[in-house]
Amino acid sequence: MLAETISEARRQSEICNACRYCEGYCSVFPSMHGHRSFSDGDITHLANLCHNCRGCYYACQYTAPHEFDINLPRALAEVQVASWKGFAWPSGFAALFDRSGVTISAALALSIAFLFWLATLVRPESGNGFYAYMSHGLMLAVFIPAFLAPLISLGISLRRYWRSAGGELTWRGIAASLRSAGRMSNLSGGHGEGCNFEDEDRFSNARRWFHQAALYGFILCFASTCSGTLLHYGFGFEAPYSIFSLPKILGVPGGVLLCAGTLGLAYLKTKADRNLGAVRLWGGEMAFILLLFSVSFSGLALYAATGTTAVSWLLPLHLGFVLAFFLTAPYSKMAHGFYRLAALLREAESRARASQA
Repeated sequence: MLAETISEARRQSEICNACRYCEGYCSVFPSMHGHRSFSDGDITHLANLCHNCRGCYYACQYTAPHEFDINLPRALAEVQVASWKGFAWPSGFAALFDRSGVTISAALALSIAFLFWLATLVRPESGNGFYAYMSHGLMLAVFIPAFLAPLISLGISLRRYWRSAGGELTWRGIAASLRSAGRMSNLSGGHGEGCNFEDEDRFSNARRWFHQAALYGFILCFASTCSGTLLHYGFGFEAPYSIFSLPKILGVPGGVLLCAGTLGLAYLKTKADRNLGAVRLWGGEMAFILLLFSVSFSGLALYAATGTTAVSWLLPLHLGFVLAFFLTAPYSKMAHGFYRLAALLREAESRARASQA
């Protein structure tokens, strides 16, 4: 399947490379125009570099009903998804969320939440806050493997992609790729007015802003968890933490940003033309967005319910969402963030070499 999608994307890229009308649209086209021919690794790199802003499609004179039938956003999106699946490890789970992502994610999260609820029926003899319902040791026993296993899986997958794309690793490239990812400059359409994701020829920065809200919200939530771990093990300060503590100062704004970003992205996804993306993965992508929203919303609800009986069912539900998110990360849309960063890194290195030549 990867070979077929790469072949079609190569055909369209060769036509685009001859036309060059969209040269300033995003980083895909300058990268594309640096090649006379495209290897499989080149096409995979272009696909993971593409942010699916769709401006090139609405500007193109060779889209259907023209005989060239150019739909580069969809062609690259299909290669992008196929590359995640092809490089995924273990590969047996790769296609799990393609068609019924929302149903499978919901069933997995609720099933795990039910198991956690059963665990709360056997409460520890002592503990404050959440630990009055579930022991700290049990949480660690479950979440440390559930966190490390997806990281190992993603690491192996990225190593396979990196070898295929022929990337190099330098501190200069890492810095440049992180700047690009943080600014999400490729969602600005190359001119600062935004992209055409949700409404054809209307430019909008909404998708860029929602992406940034989700990204920085996720980073703040992760930093909150890390700070709580440091306070617990490094300084002996155990949860629950006050609103003025570092975990809450980071976690509450992070949760709000993550909720806003994921809701906005879900809304824009319903407005956008499905035929300009990986059609078969629409449900899986929506499942990832809704699962990430559920993690952040349930976390905020759990904090708001501290000290009430609602904690007894909100805690298992939140942990179910978090664990389902971890377990599905290597095979869900979450993988795109890692692959996109790797593609930006490879592109930064390519440009640096070109400027020195």
